[in-house]
Amino acid sequence: MLAPSSSEDEDEREYSTGSKAETISLASAVVDRDRDIRSLQLPPVSSATSVKSLLTPASEPANNKNSNSLARPLSPSPSISSEPPQRPNNHEKSLDVPDQAENDEEARKTRLQLYVFVSRCVAYPFNAKQPTDMARKPFRVTKQQLQITKDRFQAFLNGDTQIAADEAFINSIKVYTDTFLKSERCAKMVQSGGCSNNDFKEIFRKMVEKRIQNLPDIDGLNKETVMNSWIIKFETITKGDDDQRKGLRQSQNAATASELIQSKDQLYDIFQNILGVKKFEHQLLFNALQLDNSDEQAAAIRRELDGQMQKVTEMEKNRKLLPKFVVKEMESLFLEELRSSINLLMSNLESLPVSKGTTDSKYGLRKFGRYNNSFRRSRRGTTSSISKSDTDGGETALNKLDVVLSFNLEVIVQEVQGLKSLPPNRIIYCTMEIEGGEKLQTDQTESAKPHWDTQGDFTTTHPLPVVKIKLYAENARIIRFDDKELAKLVIRPTPSTNKTAEWNKMETTAKGFPDKDIKIRLTLRMDRPQNLKCSGYLYALGKHVWKKWKKRFMILVQVSQYTFAMCSYKEKKSDPTEMTTLDGHIIEYTEAVTEYDGGRFFFNATKDNEALLFASDDENERHQWVQAMYRATGQAVKPQPPPTTTVSSAKAPLNSPLSKLQGDTDKARKHGMDAFCTTDPVKVDHSAYFKNLQTLTLDHRLNDMFASLGWFSPGQIFVLDEYCARYGVRGCHRHLSYLDDLLARAERGMAIDPTLMHYSFEFCASHVHGNRPDGIGTVILAEKEKFDEVKERLRHLLEYQITNFRYCFPMGRPEGALKSSLSFLERVLMKDIVTPVPPEEVKSVIKKCLESAALVNYTKLSAQAKMDGKL
Repeated sequence: MLAPSSSEDEDEREYSTGSKAETISLASAVVDRDRDIRSLQLPPVSSATSVKSLLTPASEPANNKNSNSLARPLSPSPSISSEPPQRPNNHEKSLDVPDQAENDEEARKTRLQLYVFVSRCVAYPFNAKQPTDMARKPFRVTKQQLQITKDRFQAFLNGDTQIAADEAFINSIKVYTDTFLKSERCAKMVQSGGCSNNDFKEIFRKMVEKRIQNLPDIDGLNKETVMNSWIIKFETITKGDDDQRKGLRQSQNAATASELIQSKDQLYDIFQNILGVKKFEHQLLFNALQLDNSDEQAAAIRRELDGQMQKVTEMEKNRKLLPKFVVKEMESLFLEELRSSINLLMSNLESLPVSKGTTDSKYGLRKFGRYNNSFRRSRRGTTSSISKSDTDGGETALNKLDVVLSFNLEVIVQEVQGLKSLPPNRIIYCTMEIEGGEKLQTDQTESAKPHWDTQGDFTTTHPLPVVKIKLYAENARIIRFDDKELAKLVIRPTPSTNKTAEWNKMETTAKGFPDKDIKIRLTLRMDRPQNLKCSGYLYALGKHVWKKWKKRFMILVQVSQYTFAMCSYKEKKSDPTEMTTLDGHIIEYTEAVTEYDGGRFFFNATKDNEALLFASDDENERHQWVQAMYRATGQAVKPQPPPTTTVSSAKAPLNSPLSKLQGDTDKARKHGMDAFCTTDPVKVDHSAYFKNLQTLTLDHRLNDMFASLGWFSPGQIFVLDEYCARYGVRGCHRHLSYLDDLLARAERGMAIDPTLMHYSFEFCASHVHGNRPDGIGTVILAEKEKFDEVKERLRHLLEYQITNFRYCFPMGRPEGALKSSLSFLERVLMKDIVTPVPPEEVKSVIKKCLESAALVNYTKLSAQAKMDGKL
């Protein structure tokens, strides 16, 4: 009888009665198979699941909780029917050495390009999150560990251990060792890569349950207590001595981190190993791509989305660029789906906060709204919540209240020098204040020891605040008035101020005070808010703003992910005097303009034949401004400095941003990495790239220390999810590729969870039959053809596994796997997602599998009997 638990029950009988009982059991299975088929109850098929549930093993059905704990090895029978379905090999001919070297080089370039895309997903994710509800996988048993386990059990049977045991337990261990550990099926289980120590323990538990139940009752001794005692002794034998376990525990503890939430550095390391990227190659790409610069990564995403929209426009004009669909009318729907997916990416990007309070700004989705309607109206269209200025030709005008900056100012007063005329015991102290704000005071001390190290923290909305430090002497008279002010210091910091401790000369303010050379040592730091992208003094001239060429303090403010404002400020003012948005502007370097007085290094921002001209006194500052504004505008072409521009070592120190960026670019170009960094993601076939990435990731997963059965780790799922969302990989293509890879490995005898394949198959079937599991209604002809191919391969594989159930699901492990395979087979036999398959058809397929199973088992036993007879 092929019931879901028949493999497990049969193996229990095998351990208790030996090969004779096995022969009888197989013969009875052939005689009574019709009655068994009629009594077989198949579980119902679950409905289509969401994309997230397809990728999250924590959502497995209750009847398959431990389906990922053990392998299903291939049948050891030499008969033809026991051989697994094999895919044809189209690469049997060996390649010439030059061709092989060329192919290896192409594969290396592909992996490096893949790593560029993956590293961008890791550096700035905005679509996916690492799953936290995934079941942790057990460590798998390797061939070396199996041999060590055999040696430990043999040592126990030889009496070489200090474990006390009775005769019944020793006999149970002997039967377990002879019938399971030394069996060919156990070796196949380990070889398949899905076997864990927990499987060994559960198999032992099943073996001894009936043996313990048959033991005579003893007063005061519960049989459950005996079972627990035997399990503890079994685990003690399995684990061995502490010295033997020490090295394995260390490696397992290090590997356990990969099953938890991963940091960015850990994800970089994982995919370096998956893609075969060397450490120095990663460092070159990391620096050239500026992966640690969130502004650069966000700007790269905006440029990618602009390119995707342009590609959709090109597809709409030239329908030959569209893929072939099962129904031609799907072309228009496909274009709408692409626009919707891009809009969703823009919305996800916009949801990332740039500073406190900006996510709810009315300018948050302005560009998103423009793209959403860019095929129905002009690109100048914006949402109604944005006001228009009649004087700027319809350009979007921000309200000054939308551009709010908050600065944290830190002042540390340390000591004072030059107090020569004051008595040594005179009490002095200092005050510090931001003009128009609160005042703080240091501790009091004697003038002979003017040391404080007192820190004052201030918060201000003024980009150009005025900080006043005053020195006071306490009034020593009986009738006290205000303390006497001796000296003061006025400091005008900027957002780029980050000074270390230094001496500053104070201005003497007390009349008749002889000390004129008073110095104070202090530290002043002004933290830049997150939405301030660049600041400094610039000369500026425009048509509608900054109409006069003069030097102003300018700040580039990020209002939202898609709105940046160029603002000018005056001292002690929190609101900008003039401002304009950079949407749609093109930033370029320009040659020097001699007709204006002031400024040496020029650049401009042009839009609709109107230009904003800027100039700085330092070339490094110009480069910083151009890079910041280039990231803000999202323009496709990166500004290039004039060929005559050179940066001297005096102006560009080694630690300056310009020198570092230029050095990283030169290093990447020297090692041939610049081509990978400058590749346009829009022009890449990400479907093929992702299939390669998923295949390599699966191979890496199946070869790690865990009995994963094909389930990815949380970090791997996170990166694959982000890649698909960011680069537009279709969900059906993803799951079809996944099924193809899982099938290929299952056909080679590797342990793959049938529930995992069932989930992916359910998703693809729902998509192909128009059920929209991920909201995509179009079906590409290549997806339909691939689905039919995969469905046919799945049917052959499941029939093979059911035929060889004693070898594919040995010892009833993993628990529930046979039942899941039967349910999966019923789903594969369905013609669509609604009409159930007739029960007669299911019974007919299983009956055929039973007939083949009887032949396989009989052939195996006959071969074994002949071998024993020769011995």
